[in-house]
Amino acid sequence: MKKTKLIGLFSAIAMVPALSSAAEPAGEHPTYAKEVSRIIQDNCQICHQPGQIGPMSFTSYEEIRPWAPLIRLKVLEREMPPYQYDHDIGIQELKDDWRMSDEDINTLVAWVDAGSPMGNLEDLPAAREYPAVGEWRLANELGQPDHIIQSTPWDVPAAGQDLWWEPEVPSGITESRCIKAVETLPSAAAHGSTHHANSHFLTQDENGEWQTFGRLSEYAYGKLGEKVPEGACRTVPENSKVSWSIHYYPDGNAVPDDQVTVGIWYYDEEDNFDVAETYPQDLRLYMLDGGGDYLIPPHGKLMTQGFHSFDHPVRIDSWQPHLHLRGVAMSMEIFDPETGRREVLSQASNWNAGWNHSHTYEDGFQPLIPAGATIILTSWFDNTAANPRNPDPDQWVGAGQRTTDEMSHAWIAVTHLDDEGYEKMLAEQAEREQRTVAGSGGGQ
Repeated sequence: MKKTKLIGLFSAIAMVPALSSAAEPAGEHPTYAKEVSRIIQDNCQICHQPGQIGPMSFTSYEEIRPWAPLIRLKVLEREMPPYQYDHDIGIQELKDDWRMSDEDINTLVAWVDAGSPMGNLEDLPAAREYPAVGEWRLANELGQPDHIIQSTPWDVPAAGQDLWWEPEVPSGITESRCIKAVETLPSAAAHGSTHHANSHFLTQDENGEWQTFGRLSEYAYGKLGEKVPEGACRTVPENSKVSWSIHYYPDGNAVPDDQVTVGIWYYDEEDNFDVAETYPQDLRLYMLDGGGDYLIPPHGKLMTQGFHSFDHPVRIDSWQPHLHLRGVAMSMEIFDPETGRREVLSQASNWNAGWNHSHTYEDGFQPLIPAGATIILTSWFDNTAANPRNPDPDQWVGAGQRTTDEMSHAWIAVTHLDDEGYEKMLAEQAEREQRTVAGSGGGQ
C-alpha cells in the first residue's frame, strides 16, 4: 500500500471518538449491540476472527470500533464482503450470495456516522461459531462428506517460484453415483500458498488405457465449493483414478508432506433423487484468450473474448470467472441467432484474484440456452498504475500459468438437455415470472 494511502487510513481511524466504557442510549441511530453486531456476524466474522484469513479480528465491539471508518469505506465500495458480482447487471438470484444488502450497508454507514455507539449491552447476540481453517465449510449445511480423496504428499518450500504438483491417485470409489456437492480443501498449513487445485477423473477404456472421464472439482483461492442442482447428475465413476493439478505459490511458510483433499457429498434416496429423471451435468473450462497467445503492454489495457455454442439446448448452473492480477472484469452474454437477441447473463466487475467464487444460480433462475445460441465471454485487463492490484505496470504481461502471468477463462457447470426438457423448463420459468408479476400487482 502506498504511503499516502496509509496516512489517509490512519487519519480516518484517528477521527473515531474514544471508546466508551459505559453503555450508551440507542436514540434514533443504529447501535453496535442491537443491529451492527448481527450484520458483522452474518457478513464478516467468518474471515475476521483469530486464526482466519482476515487481517484483523471483528469478534467484539472493542476490536471493531477502531476500524469503523474503514468498514464504512469498504462496504460502500462493495469491496467487502469480497464477492465480485455486479448488483445491477444480469441474473441476481444466486445461492450462497455474499453480497451485503443495501439495508445492511445503510445501517453500517448510519452507525459510523453517528459515532459508532455501543448501545445497550443486553441487546448483544450470542457468540457464533464458524468452521476453522482446514475444516469443511459445507459441513454446517450438509454434514461431513460421504467420500474424501487426497493428493499424495508434497513438500511446499517457504520461498521460491510457482510450483505444480500433479499426482494421480486411486479414487476409492466402488459405485458410480451422482454428486450433490463437492468441496476442495487445502490444508490449514498451506492454505495461503495453495493457489489452485484442479482434479478430474480417469477411467480405463477397453484396452486398459487410462483416459479423462470428466472434471471432479476446481479450487482457486477463496472458493467455497460447488453444488449440483436437483435434476442434474455430475457422475463419479467407479474404479477410477483422480488426476490432480495443484499450483503452489510459496508464502513464507514451509509445509512438509502437504496434501489437498476433495470431499464429495452424494445424492441419495433421502433427497428423493431418481437418477433416471436427471440430465447429465459437467464442469467445463472455457478459454477466452484465443489459445493463450496475447500480450498486455506496459501501462496498457486489453480485452479478450471467447465464443461457445452447443448443438443441443443446455442449462447453465454456475459461472466462475478466473483472472489474475491485471484482470479487472468479466462478463457472460448469450446471443441467439434465431431472434437476434443479445443478453448479459452475469458480470463481475472490480475483480480480485484473492477471491474466486462459483456464482451458482438459484433453482429456476438458471439461464436456459437454446441449441445453436452462442455464449460470449469477455474479459478486461488493466496493466496501468491505476490498477491497485498490479504488482508492476512496467512489465509486458502474457498468458501463462504463473501467478504473475495472466489467465482468461471461466469455469461453467453445464446441464445438457433434450428438447422436451428444455421446453418444460422454459414453461416453468415463464409461469414463475407470471406469478411474480401477479403477486407484485404488476398485472393490474
